[in-house]
Amino acid sequence: MKHVLSALVACLILVSPNGATAADPSKNAQSVPGWEAVGRLNIAGRNMCTGALIAPNLVLTAAHCMFNQETGRAVRPNLVKFEAGLNGRRVKASRVVSRVFLHPDYQFRTQAQSQIGYDIAILRLDRPIHGSEIVPFRMAAAPERGDSVGVLSYSYNQNNQPSYERACDVLARQAETLVMNCKVDFGASGAPVLAVTPGQRPRVVSVVSAKAAMGNKRVSIGTTLDQTVQMLIRRAG
Repeated sequence: MKHVLSALVACLILVSPNGATAADPSKNAQSVPGWEAVGRLNIAGRNMCTGALIAPNLVLTAAHCMFNQETGRAVRPNLVKFEAGLNGRRVKASRVVSRVFLHPDYQFRTQAQSQIGYDIAILRLDRPIHGSEIVPFRMAAAPERGDSVGVLSYSYNQNNQPSYERACDVLARQAETLVMNCKVDFGASGAPVLAVTPGQRPRVVSVVSAKAAMGNKRVSIGTTLDQTVQMLIRRAG
């Protein structure tokens, strides 16, 4: 199974574009408990990604979002804005990023297949976000093959409205990488992959890194949250 999965991931990476894409906008994101802690990342006034608040002053997203896709240079933190709970023209809270903490093994545009497992960044905000409406997400262990998950994201097609892709499944898992049948679109990079238990608040179990195709099926690739993420959180906090 391990060798089959390695080959599968390699094929996925080859057809995966920079960034990731958005779920069916007909899904009601506002039905997800705690959706307000997910926000759009406006990056240097030109690009966008999705991020999730995991502490009053910390946002979890994908590392590749913090680089200029054309030049490969890192984006200055103060050019990144996090808009929590954006819905149309209304936003629950808006903050500027003050510092970026990348997974120590991540290198932009270097051996894309191996980098997908390190595509994680923690963003420190210039000011904490407090309030009863916006409660940071907790994280949980990575799901197993066959588990059901959901993705809450923003995308270029619906960039002022959150969308929710629910009841998608984990097709495969290897080390720090998940392959899922969640449909994502450009702008969804960095979006939280959620484990949803009835009667409980969802927990973040992965971060969307890219979209891909497996035969005629659209799939997404996620980065799991290993112990290194906890180290980044301690450094950033």
